[in-house]
Amino acid sequence: MSALALSVLLSLVSAVVYASGAILQERVATATPDRPYAPLHHGVWWAAVAMNGLGALLHVAALAYGPLTVVQPLGALTIVFALPLAALFVRRGAGRAAWRGAALTTVGLAGLLALTGSADGHALDVLERLVVAAATFAGVGLLFVTAQFVHRAAVRSLLLAGAAGVAFGIASVFTKTAAVDWNVYGVAGRLSGVLVVVVLATLGLLLSQASYRGAGLTAPLAAVTVVNPVVAAAVGIALFGEGFRYGLLGAALALGAGALTVGGLILLTSEPGGPEPAGYSDVDAAGPQIGEGVDVAPVAGPRAHLEVEMRSRAVAGGS
Repeated sequence: MSALALSVLLSLVSAVVYASGAILQERVATATPDRPYAPLHHGVWWAAVAMNGLGALLHVAALAYGPLTVVQPLGALTIVFALPLAALFVRRGAGRAAWRGAALTTVGLAGLLALTGSADGHALDVLERLVVAAATFAGVGLLFVTAQFVHRAAVRSLLLAGAAGVAFGIASVFTKTAAVDWNVYGVAGRLSGVLVVVVLATLGLLLSQASYRGAGLTAPLAAVTVVNPVVAAAVGIALFGEGFRYGLLGAALALGAGALTVGGLILLTSEPGGPEPAGYSDVDAAGPQIGEGVDVAPVAGPRAHLEVEMRSRAVAGGS
């Protein structure tokens, strides 16, 4: 088996494991809405952590044998595998839009794989590592802070999932650097790289856990699977010299394949009629909010008996 084929196989198994971990995380988020980041008391959460850890180990092994532009896009299959797994284990079926999205995602990824060219191993130098790490922590921090000021559950979830995707993607970049050439740096340099990977992976896990609160499984998972490979592949192309076959034509075809992948993931996130998670609450849901009250008034029109209707109205002044 060639190194590229082994990398693809490891990536596929990693995607299945990650999908299983994401399903467990969403179930924990539903059961523990008051602990969005780390419900340490919940045994299922630790099982999800173990699944994510195993997926990460398989991902690291895949990065040791293949380029970022192959391994990271295959990570988007996580959401494709999550559909049948969720239907099998938690009885959450998928509609036609979800399966069409899964098909488009698979076709797009196959196109990216067919067009991907390999490059010689390359490690980030000290300056590149500092710049990438600083930009990553700044970006993740900005998304996290922005999410704290957003009251709509769906938007907040996507911001947190995007931050998790950035953290996971750059963690893969630093992992690739370590896997390609462990002997480039001294002990201090190697330890600093490992520390960055551990911190980013932990941040990604905690942020992804929080993203499932009140938003279900599909949208947060899709956001992570889009942002993660896009960020890592961009760094791989910009700094590792990875690219696509056939020059400009290959790049254009790869762009089209990427558009198919994104379109498929959008279909996955817009699946109508999906069940809302238990305990779902959104401040934008219909119903009286802060500053609103309940008014009782007669129903217009002839009636044989007195009826009343409850209608929401803004309360003028304080209560």
